[in-house]
Amino acid sequence: MDSFDSLERARAQWRWRGKDRPAFADLPKEGQVSVWNFPRPPVLVRDKREIVVRWGKTLLAQTRGAWAVRETSHPPTFYLPMSDVKDALLRPAGQGSFCEWKGPAHYWDLMDGERRLPHVSWSYPQPLAGAEPLADCIAFYAHNLDCTVDGVQVVAQSGGFYGGWITPDLSGPFKGEPNSNDW
Repeated sequence: MDSFDSLERARAQWRWRGKDRPAFADLPKEGQVSVWNFPRPPVLVRDKREIVVRWGKTLLAQTRGAWAVRETSHPPTFYLPMSDVKDALLRPAGQGSFCEWKGPAHYWDLMDGERRLPHVSWSYPQPLAGAEPLADCIAFYAHNLDCTVDGVQVVAQSGGFYGGWITPDLSGPFKGEPNSNDW
């Protein structure tokens, strides 16, 4: 069996693909969009809102040129151009993972003197076809950072693996919550 076959099998496993909203999905309120309308495979959308990431008082990143990855059942994950990130604080975390849509991921720790925050971000330096804009970008988990979208504080997507940012303009439920493994 070759890697193409295993990649296709991984991609085929997903039942929800943004065409149908499951009965358990919340109805969006005025001004909201349902994450159940996002497609699978995910779509990359240039987001011009101001994205700010802080580690305590340290500004890590600020941009109006992020890529928002929108995938069925997930809040968007924001990939910030490395040119807008203080990359001197990043250290390779020494492990990786693989996404059937984006490719091999590299993980990063934050280090600033004695301060260390492990596995806080990831990147796709050699993304799969369709995810090429992410090659020079990085995403941050919001769990231990202060992350905002146009000044609005984000809520981290549940679960230790998922990196989406929940903002008030989204309706869920969101992948990562209890009993969401088969979404």
